[in-house]
Amino acid sequence: MRTNSLSLILTLLIFASPVFAGDDVPAWLRQVTASTIPTYDKEVVAVTLHDEARVTVDETGKVITVTTHAVRILSRDGRGEATAATTYNTDSEKVKEMRAWMLRPNGQVIKYGKEQTMDGVADDNDVYNEARRRLISGKDDVEPGAVFGYEIVVESKDIFAYFPWGFGDSHPVLASSISVTVPTDWRAEGVVFNHPKIEPIVNGSTYTWQARNLDGIKAESGSPSLANLVPRMVVRIFPPAGKSAGLLRTFESWADVSRYMSEISDPQVQLDDALAGKAREITANAKTEFEKIQAIGRYAQGIKYVSIQIGAGRGGGYRPHSSLEVFKKSYGDCKDKANLMRAMLKALNIPAYPVIIYSGDPTFVREEWPSPGQFNHCIIAVKVSDETQAATIITHPKLGRLLIFDATDEDTPVGDLPDHEQGSFALIVAANDGMLMRMPTTPPEANKLVRHADVTINESGNINAKISERSVGQAAVTERRLFKALAKPDYTKRIERWITRGITGANVSKIEPADHQAEGKFALDIEFAAQAYGQSMRGKLLVFKPALVAHRFSLDLTEPKRKHPLVLESEAFSETVRVKLPEGFEVDEMPDSAKLEMPFGTYTANFEVKDGHLIFTRQLEVKATTIPAVLYPVVRDFFGRMRGVEVSPVVLAKK
Repeated sequence: MRTNSLSLILTLLIFASPVFAGDDVPAWLRQVTASTIPTYDKEVVAVTLHDEARVTVDETGKVITVTTHAVRILSRDGRGEATAATTYNTDSEKVKEMRAWMLRPNGQVIKYGKEQTMDGVADDNDVYNEARRRLISGKDDVEPGAVFGYEIVVESKDIFAYFPWGFGDSHPVLASSISVTVPTDWRAEGVVFNHPKIEPIVNGSTYTWQARNLDGIKAESGSPSLANLVPRMVVRIFPPAGKSAGLLRTFESWADVSRYMSEISDPQVQLDDALAGKAREITANAKTEFEKIQAIGRYAQGIKYVSIQIGAGRGGGYRPHSSLEVFKKSYGDCKDKANLMRAMLKALNIPAYPVIIYSGDPTFVREEWPSPGQFNHCIIAVKVSDETQAATIITHPKLGRLLIFDATDEDTPVGDLPDHEQGSFALIVAANDGMLMRMPTTPPEANKLVRHADVTINESGNINAKISERSVGQAAVTERRLFKALAKPDYTKRIERWITRGITGANVSKIEPADHQAEGKFALDIEFAAQAYGQSMRGKLLVFKPALVAHRFSLDLTEPKRKHPLVLESEAFSETVRVKLPEGFEVDEMPDSAKLEMPFGTYTANFEVKDGHLIFTRQLEVKATTIPAVLYPVVRDFFGRMRGVEVSPVVLAKK
């Protein structure tokens, strides 16, 4: 069920030369091409002239969707917009027609059809997946001022009675609409996100939602995802009370979604003597409930991630394989790993429930749209007693205390949760007791990096230094992922570059990482030397910065203002630097101590001289929160003042 961003691995490469023609250009495309557009800044590379979906549903649940789209390319940088694409499931959908046209400013028309169409798998992370992607690219034929348009007709027999639609884009959109035609006596309802409510235009049994003259959404560092900025909606359809919707499944509430998910997942929790025996074997040395869950969690994480999606259009993308099958083959995807854990915990009389969640964006799921279609990942909630304590426990009003864990993330142990899932809405799947709940957010201190640096500086400004870092929680996960992702020489180079960015010419003699994943910790010890780190002034003054290297918290706040909110993640950092002063020198000038306090975070920095050492300490704590754009100057000032302290030098004078 887990879906990464689509990548096109082409299994059919058909790239014939485009055909020059003009007599079959549809009237709608001719009309929008002739329309006048506003004047835009040079940063705007394209403008969507027309974007429309017409959906027709019959009483059996068969759906025909006709999509028409036209975009004017304003500069060469916008040529990637000259693309027609659709994703479909071979099990339940068929692309009946797909064609495109390029209308150049000189009146020349290029026609694209079957010979210019590419078709390939939609997700290269799956061993087998019925989802495919069909594409026509006109980017090589683009010249500024050209209009690229396309029509796509798809027939589907899906099971879910909803139709998502995006109105906006990263560039301006002049007209966008979705219309849904349902059988007589059925009804359609629309839920709009990131935009004021749009009332439908109703003509008989056809409902149409329209939006016009939408500004483009320019990406900003640290902003929410486009899914939370661009106007979008979902149209839900319902048959009359007491009447079947054919193949389509409707959901009035989150309890409906929970019951549906339980129907397809609970029967897959299967136990036999071998699986139960394995559960008891790997927990034989566990003394507490938490240790038992840890052992089962580590085992599930060790199962190779392999995704085989069959029957996705009939709900197969949400149904896990049997726990016995996953145990026997020792591979599975996210829902298979969670299901295997449920079975093994069941053998230990520990109840557990699947949790469906959106991986990659904690703000994606919306309460007002009850649907399994909002999720792309599956994790687990384990019922625990009061003896088990962890930062990732939530309390369900009926099920009690639930420990949330992601068995797919190999780097995050039991008791922690990946930061891109923290704080998000997720559905606890528990039949009638299931409900949408906010996932836990670990406090900053649970994601802390602590650094100690011991430095010796001589009268020439040369230094020898030892740095010791100890991190926990998601701070440790960040270090662990880097360590595991790189070969040893590449990891060494990465650490050396980090050191030399702050200390030019540093000679690193020791890099010693140590991963303690079971405890959720990571350690890194470094030793290095550098010539002339301190600037000597005729042997009488010595100037240097006590903040040798940058902390790992990185935030790009160079722009003076912004349009979108700023998303901050939970982090904490603490450092103590002890600099042994050279004989015959004393501190002549040092920065003032600083203390910054804001609702989103705190920062302190202190300088003191003690027993022949300069001791510099700094602490940063940032809470997970979203800052409105209007308060961006406050955040920018906070981190600007922090950086000002950290680049301030200390001046030593010879006695």
